[in-house]
Amino acid sequence: MNWDFLFQLAVNGIIVGTLYGVVAMCFVLIYKSTQVVNFAQGEFMLIGAWVCWALLVHFHLPFWLGFLVTLAFMMAFGVLLQVVVLRPMIGEPIISIIMVTIGLSLFFQAAMKWMFGVNAQNFPRVFEADSVDIFGLSVQPAYLMSFVISILVMAGFFYFFKFSRFGLAMRATAFNQQVAQSLGISVKSVFAMAWAISAMVSALAGVVVGMVNGVSSALSFIGIKVFPAVILGGLDSIVGAVAGGLIIGLLENFAEFADGQYFHWGNMYSIAPFWVLIIILVIKPYGLFGTKNIERV
Repeated sequence: MNWDFLFQLAVNGIIVGTLYGVVAMCFVLIYKSTQVVNFAQGEFMLIGAWVCWALLVHFHLPFWLGFLVTLAFMMAFGVLLQVVVLRPMIGEPIISIIMVTIGLSLFFQAAMKWMFGVNAQNFPRVFEADSVDIFGLSVQPAYLMSFVISILVMAGFFYFFKFSRFGLAMRATAFNQQVAQSLGISVKSVFAMAWAISAMVSALAGVVVGMVNGVSSALSFIGIKVFPAVILGGLDSIVGAVAGGLIIGLLENFAEFADGQYFHWGNMYSIAPFWVLIIILVIKPYGLFGTKNIERV
């Protein structure tokens, strides 16, 4: 057994898993606030990556400035999307709103292909070194940046929900919207804030992935790949989102190792997360950390 290769894949799994955890938290954030599963989450990543790429290539902004402008743009974009498209849907059946997010997903994919073409585009060179040696392992600087940023985002989420006024308002709204309104909390503002934060954080993840693999419509598929992590951890659990992301990240890479060393099927890396999705829905549909709803008739 090639232990060095296995260790390399484990490190890659942890780094990628933290990124999955960040995107999974965006799913959970919207679900906890609005009870809606946003199937356009991957497209938020794609839009953020394309916006950052355009700022660097066409407007020649330095990376740090283009990155910050992208996050600000996506935050405003999330608010605008919620106010214009989703707020009029308040009071409609949940399935109708979910179908709207699926329609938005298809629309954004088509719009990005129309605006930027179908070919993958590479980011301008951001880091001088192609890789960094850490304990004998070769790691791309973009992945190191993503790991550090992901940890900071997770810590920020923890502080936001635990101590900030807006975070407490969001938790109250997730618990009971009518009670939150009676306490003077603007539920509409909470909804807008949830979509803004979700769009901004997803764009952050999209930029990191785009720096490594280039920007193309395939990037939005990560939103679908993260969905098993969300279900595994629990659709209403921030902690579960982080745990699910790490588990799926490690599982993908261990599946790649097992496939390369033993099975030689050629597709285990891609399908392993969806095996987990099916198994967890059969065995524990509320996920590892999700809240089990009990309805009494």
